Amino acid sequence: MSLPVTLSRTVEHVDTDASGVVHFSRYASLLETAVLENLEAFGCGVSEIESDGLDLAVAELGMRYVAPARYAERLRIRATVEHVGGAQCRVTGTVHRCVSQDDEEILVAQGHLVLCVVRRADGAPTALPTALRSALRACL
Repeated sequence: MSLPVTLSRTVEHVDTDASGVVHFSRYASLLETAVLENLEAFGCGVSEIESDGLDLAVAELGMRYVAPARYAERLRIRATVEHVGGAQCRVTGTVHRCVSQDDEEILVAQGHLVLCVVRRADGAPTALPTALRSALRACL
């Protein structure tokens, strides 16, 4: 298995603002969800990291908004590993709105996350666990 694994989500009421448009903050959450679900699929997700006394943290987030998505629309989210270092990794992703039964899509947002690992006891950054680093590197 390799990234990107595509996730599909239907926009829920909780995702939107008063006018029914997806709130800008939700796109970053969707991207993070795609990353975390992919890590779970590789067997090196949050629960495995936490069992080592570590936490996954976002060191950097960047989003670019292209078009709106609205309540009840179907979205596709893709995350791709761009770089893996000893202490952090960079993941890029896109959110598309599905506009037809023929899988036609419109880009709504794209962004990136830089993820790192910190020790739960004191919040100090630490190296990526070997299993996580190996799984991410296999996705490059």
